[in-house]
Amino acid sequence: FGLALDLIREILDTYGFSDYRVRLSLRGDEGKYVADDEKWLKAERALRSAMDAKGVAYAPVEGEAAFYGPKADFIARDVLGREWQLSTIQVDFIQPARLGCEYVGEDGQRHTPVVIHRAVTGSSERFMGVLIEHFAGAFPAWLAPVQAVLVPIADRHVPYATQVAERLRSRGFRVEVDDSNDRMQNKIRQAQLQRVPYMLVVGDREAEGDATAVRLRSGENLGALPVDEFVNLLDRVVTTRSLSLTE
Repeated sequence: FGLALDLIREILDTYGFSDYRVRLSLRGDEGKYVADDEKWLKAERALRSAMDAKGVAYAPVEGEAAFYGPKADFIARDVLGREWQLSTIQVDFIQPARLGCEYVGEDGQRHTPVVIHRAVTGSSERFMGVLIEHFAGAFPAWLAPVQAVLVPIADRHVPYATQVAERLRSRGFRVEVDDSNDRMQNKIRQAQLQRVPYMLVVGDREAEGDATAVRLRSGENLGALPVDEFVNLLDRVVTTRSLSLTE
C-alpha cells in the first residue's frame, strides 16, 4: 500500500496536479459489506498507518468504501477549480476468494490473502480529457503532440529549416516545418493557437550561424540559440518531464 501511495503521488506531481486531497473511504452502518468486522478494522487501521507513515494528509469518510473493502481515493483539482477523482488504492477481500487464491501461513495453515489493487489514473480516455482541460491544451513539452515548429522567414530558408527539423527528429523530438506561403507572423500566430511549445524562426543569420531564434507559445522570445544548445534545452525539459519550457 505504501509503494502504491508513492507511485500515485509521483504520477500526480509529474502531470502537474499538485492540488489534491485524499479521502479514506471507510464502511458505514449499512449491511452491504462482505468480510467480518475484524478484517475490516484491521484493513482500515493498516491504511491509516501507511498514510501516516508517508505523511499523507487524508479525510476519513464513512460509507464511501466499496462493499468488498476500504480504499484511498485521490481527488485532484484542475486549473478551473473542478475536482476529479483520478486515483484509487483499493483493498479487496472478495476477489482472492473467488479466484481460489491461498497461501500457507507461519502457522502451517492455508489462508486467503487480501488483494490491493490500484487505479493510478483511471481510464486513459478520461484521464486524457482531464489533462486537456487542466492544461487548456498547452501541454508541457514532453506531452505536446508537436513540440516545435520551424518557421522559415522566406522560401529560401526552407531547406535550412528542414535540415534543423531532421536533426531534431533524429533525437526523437516531434517537429514540423511550416513551409506555407503565409507571412512569418501568421505562421507564429498559428503555432501559438495550436499551443505548440516552441517556434523556431530561421532566416539568413540563423542559417549562417547554425542557429535558430526561439520563441515560446507564451510570446516570450529567448533570442537566437545555437541549434545544439536548443537541442540540449529540449532534451533536458523532456527528460525531466518539466512543466516549464525553459528549465
